[in-house]
Amino acid sequence: MKTIVMTALALTIALPAAAQNTQWQIDPAHSSAQFAVKHLGISTVRGTFTKVSGTVTYDPASPTTAVVDVTIDTASVDTRVAMRDNDLRSDHFFDVQKFPTITFKSTRVESSGPERLRVTGDLTIHGVTKPVTLEVEGPSKPINDGMGHMRMGASGNATIDRTDFGVSGAPGVVGNTVTLTIDAELIQPGPAAK
Repeated sequence: MKTIVMTALALTIALPAAAQNTQWQIDPAHSSAQFAVKHLGISTVRGTFTKVSGTVTYDPASPTTAVVDVTIDTASVDTRVAMRDNDLRSDHFFDVQKFPTITFKSTRVESSGPERLRVTGDLTIHGVTKPVTLEVEGPSKPINDGMGHMRMGASGNATIDRTDFGVSGAPGVVGNTVTLTIDAELIQPGPAAK
């Protein structure tokens, strides 16, 4: 009987902690993914994917248990030059008809300092999946947005070689080294919305 009581007590104590591990949605209206790549080795061209979605499961008390799942719409690429954007959507680069999304799914999360995480996961571009590590600033402390939702933000950076993913168009013109940045605002219903 004593064992049963102790087990029940342990479960009661553990349940509130488990409840903290909640799922957040990426808010597409306040999130984006950017890239930067050299043109002719002399200047940096920057572009944005304007459609980003996904989820993050996160417990502030245990950040290394986080689970990150991000989807980027490749057709939403925007470099402010229509001709270049159309070329990037073609089979020279992203081939958006065949590969409509870029995805990142975390496999390991480590702390790398105060409010910083190192998130390793599987990045899939152009149908090729490779392990990539994002250096993440955040997540920030959750706040109530005044409309009944809780929000927090995070920004992750990684550097990849585009040819590792089969994106090899315009060699010598477009650099192979690409810096990726994902800026995500995360949202979930707060107490006032429930």
